[in-house]
Amino acid sequence: MRTPRTTLLIATSSALVAATLAGSGLGSASAAEHRQPPRPADSAQVWITTPDGTDTMADLGTVDFTSTPADPATAPPTVVVDPSRSFQTMTGFGASITDSSAAVLSTLTPQARTAAMASLFDPGTGDGLDYLRQPVGASDFTTTAAYTYDDVPAGQSDYGLRHFSVAHDQKQILPLLRQAEQLNPQLQILATPWSPPAWMKTGGSLDGGRLIDDPRVYRAYAAYLVKFIQAYRANGVRVDQITVQNEPQNRTPAGYPGTDMPSWQEAKVIDQLGPMLHAAGLKTKILAYDHNWTEHPNDAASTPPDETADINDYPQQILRSSAAKYVSGTAYHCYYGDPSAMTALHNQFPSKDIYFTECSGSQSANPASTFSDTLKWHTRNLVIGATRNWAKTVVNWNIALDPSGGPHTGGCTGCTGVLTVNADGSVTRNAEYYTLGALARFVKPGAVRIASTSFGTTGWNGQVEDTAFRNPDGSTVLVAHNENDNPQTFAVQEGDQHFSYTLPGGALASFVWHGVKGGKLRQADPTGWTATASAAGATDTPAQAVDDDASTRYSSGTGQAPGQYLQVDLGRARRLQQLVLDTGASTGDYPRGYTATTSTDGTHWHTAVADAAGTGQFTTVDLGDRQVRYVRITLTAASGSWWSVADIRGYQH
Repeated sequence: MRTPRTTLLIATSSALVAATLAGSGLGSASAAEHRQPPRPADSAQVWITTPDGTDTMADLGTVDFTSTPADPATAPPTVVVDPSRSFQTMTGFGASITDSSAAVLSTLTPQARTAAMASLFDPGTGDGLDYLRQPVGASDFTTTAAYTYDDVPAGQSDYGLRHFSVAHDQKQILPLLRQAEQLNPQLQILATPWSPPAWMKTGGSLDGGRLIDDPRVYRAYAAYLVKFIQAYRANGVRVDQITVQNEPQNRTPAGYPGTDMPSWQEAKVIDQLGPMLHAAGLKTKILAYDHNWTEHPNDAASTPPDETADINDYPQQILRSSAAKYVSGTAYHCYYGDPSAMTALHNQFPSKDIYFTECSGSQSANPASTFSDTLKWHTRNLVIGATRNWAKTVVNWNIALDPSGGPHTGGCTGCTGVLTVNADGSVTRNAEYYTLGALARFVKPGAVRIASTSFGTTGWNGQVEDTAFRNPDGSTVLVAHNENDNPQTFAVQEGDQHFSYTLPGGALASFVWHGVKGGKLRQADPTGWTATASAAGATDTPAQAVDDDASTRYSSGTGQAPGQYLQVDLGRARRLQQLVLDTGASTGDYPRGYTATTSTDGTHWHTAVADAAGTGQFTTVDLGDRQVRYVRITLTAASGSWWSVADIRGYQH
């Protein structure tokens, strides 16, 4: 077995550098491993990363589609990919070139640094990262004393911003940002401040405190952010999005810059910033919040009594305020809560975008397990969990650190970067390199996430979890993860074609195929559907059959018996051709016999199917292209098996 991480000695010979620059890539993940010509429409290309590091973005060839129906008795759980239903448009994937990242990358020889940057950003030979989140001033990962771009002696102020300068960034950070954009012209940048200048804050310190509640301060801070965007543009770097405060509910940063910014103050800043950006002719979008999926209990406990409305409602407070008209979307971090919080916000404010903007890897208690632990957790919660919950981006924290997880001032003591830059000039690709690569190498800007059934969960249930995308060129990408430590076989179906594949235990895989696989019907949006049943298990409720989540299920909780029923209310009358009952991973829990009746008013019923039986994971009920609102499936046969429905899908012409 190879070591869990691939350590790469960056030689300085001119021959190796020339080969690198010519496109051989950094280490084993060369262009040949992930940049193939389009495959025929009857096969999918497969790339695999395993938690033991035996395979790291390894090209394992192709798997063929077939239109021959699978035997329902032996078919493995099947993921259904359906491009007829789409979700968010993707923006990009990446990390942050913090002050610390820039410092450790700058210790490399020019040739080695070029190779490392190419391995990160080059879309032809590397990961093709196309999104960066950049601190505005100092963060906890800074090699110098904390700084902003308008620091003045204590007791002084600078409302005219006469002392503003980005000179600190011109030595290392800005050159690397320009190099990243040269390597990947699709690169977008989000900017985030950890603290306004100290003279704008209560307490006069970058560490903690609030903005002074003064109109002059709100105007000055908004102008400071505009000047930052302009200064970066003058240095050849475009800022595409900006937030006004990193982690605004972290009131007590541990020895590093931070600001307690309640939602009412963030709204005041945005109310100033929005018009200023417009007046300056800048197209930079404003994102709100930039903190955890759910507020950390320590942050909630320190909330002032008159601001408790912000607890687990901060983004909503902003999006209900006067500032909402200037806000393009909301940014989230991973350090507390669950990705489903993003879907909850999307459902409340569907016109506002969702961005996932920070999650650091960390050293495991057993360092030998770090690669495996990070690969699995980041895959479940970020690669798949974030994207399945409306995030347009997936962003890690530091793009490079030293072996001690630094340099840093306060904050995280066990953080890992996408790369580790070692003292001997070697560069280690950490698990984050491969989790980001599973997306960034294949999912292109402008891709849309499309429907796919997924049986795994972010919290772990041992099943296969997945997320799917359709690229602008028409190719389809399915990213899948085997949550089980043992190999697990699953199938993938698009239209009338399918393939089966066995994923190694814990493996992360990217499947790419070209061409549409058939399917003449469109999947209906199940939003607003409800369900009732005659019998249900204690936790497997009827609502879980129509929650658009195949990792949950309705179950009868007892053996099948004639007269048991499941009834679906579509919310309004609509014309459906088919209703598919999907057992999910419980493929033996199909109905042994059933009838199907439909109604538009709940009173007058039509028999759509008089007598039929399921035969495996999918029970397809032909509704005859009728107007229906209610569909009732009633069992007609007995069986010792439970009746389970993980997902109900409606299809229409």
